[in-house]
Amino acid sequence: MLEGYAEAAQVVTELVGRVPPDAWDAPALGEWDLRSLVGHTSRAFVTVLTYLERPADTEDIDSPEGYYALMSSMTGEGIDQAAVAQRGRDAGVALGDDPAAAFATLAERAVAATRAADPDALITTIAGGLRVASYVPTRTIELVVHGYDIATATGLEVAFSAHTTTQVATVLTRTGVRLGHGPMLLHALTGRGGLPPGFSVVSSRA
Repeated sequence: MLEGYAEAAQVVTELVGRVPPDAWDAPALGEWDLRSLVGHTSRAFVTVLTYLERPADTEDIDSPEGYYALMSSMTGEGIDQAAVAQRGRDAGVALGDDPAAAFATLAERAVAATRAADPDALITTIAGGLRVASYVPTRTIELVVHGYDIATATGLEVAFSAHTTTQVATVLTRTGVRLGHGPMLLHALTGRGGLPPGFSVVSSRA
């Protein structure tokens, strides 16, 4: 699962490197401009670097899907989207005058850190303690989902391997099942029903 993170990081870094210089202030996703969207995406590296330095004593969350299922219900109405939006803007500003280069540096550091980490080590996250091997795939999801968001905002093409796409789709499907949406997902995937407008198994910007 850690290799999916490395591949997603490489693909999104290459994509961000192709962003035209005059596109950073353009609208991108919701209230975010492109700089803020890329900044938010860079947090898939920042949080890894931060959490790997925070050992945990207990395993509160047993899997990537357990992390997302818990995060979606932490406040009873989902994650504080205003706080998420502001963190994205702040992260965009933190990328500085050369956002693509700063993004690439963070990606390189985070991938190296995950490769050096013990997959079974317990780390402390915003949602509680879990193993490195359970947390990193959630950041792969962030990179893939927002990689497509960046591509949509810029008109640039992006593609992830079948292996990484399968990993992401598997975790998201398992999250949906854990949240009680299994029958609806099965009906949608087999052409026997559809999903409600705006349906998501993660927060609106995750």
